[in-house]
Amino acid sequence: MTQHNRYLNRRNALKLGGTTLMAAALQGFWPQPTPAIAATTQPSPETVLELLTTGNERFVAHHAQHPHTSIERMAELATGQHPIVTILSCADSRVPAELLFDLGLGDVFNVRVAGNIVTPEVLASIEYAVELLETPVLMILGHERCGAVTAAVQGQTVPGHIGDFIDEILPAVAQVKDQPGDAIDNAVRANVDRQIQVLLQQSDLIRKRKANGQVRVVGSRYDLDSGRVDLLA
Repeated sequence: MTQHNRYLNRRNALKLGGTTLMAAALQGFWPQPTPAIAATTQPSPETVLELLTTGNERFVAHHAQHPHTSIERMAELATGQHPIVTILSCADSRVPAELLFDLGLGDVFNVRVAGNIVTPEVLASIEYAVELLETPVLMILGHERCGAVTAAVQGQTVPGHIGDFIDEILPAVAQVKDQPGDAIDNAVRANVDRQIQVLLQQSDLIRKRKANGQVRVVGSRYDLDSGRVDLLA
C-alpha cells in the first residue's frame, strides 16, 4: 500500500461515517423558522454563520430552543460526528459555545483553552476538525473581561504553569498598549486576531481550505453582560 493510499484510508476512517452521517445530521437540523438545509448538501460557511447568529439571538432573547439534545440525537451520534463549526474558545466556565449559539450535541467541535490561544495541541485538534471533519466555519471566540488576558495586561505574577498561556497573549497586549479605550478589551480583540494569524501562519491545511473557500475563518467576541456574540472585523 502506498503512503498516499494509507493517508486516504486513515482520512476516511477518521471521518467516522462522513457522508451518511452528515446527511442524517443535517436532516431537519434547525428548529423553525430557520430554513432547512438540504440533507445531501454540506452547509456553506455563510449558512453556518447565519445559523450561529440566529441561535445567539435566541440565547440573548432568552428564547433558546435547545436543539439536538434528544435521546434520538444521542443515538444518531453514537457512531460518528459531523459538526458544522469548529470553535476555539476560552476555557472560562461562562463561555459554553453550545449555549451561546443555542446548539446541541454534535453541532460544535469544541477546542477550549485559557485565553483561546493556539498551542501545538490546539492546532492539531483544529486541523483534525477542519480537514477531516470538514467543518465549514472556524471561529476563534474571545470574551469580555477574560481572566487570562487581564493577567497579561496587568503583568500579574502567577504560580505554577499559569504563566505559560499568559506569555502567548503578551504580543497582543503589546500591539494595543497605546490605543485609547479599555486596555483589557482592546487586548481581548487583538488576541483573537493574533491567534487567527498564528493559525494561518502555522497550518498549511487551514490556509489551503480557506483559499479554496472550504472554510471561513472568523474572529468573535462574547459580551458577558448582554450574552451577545459579535463578529470582529
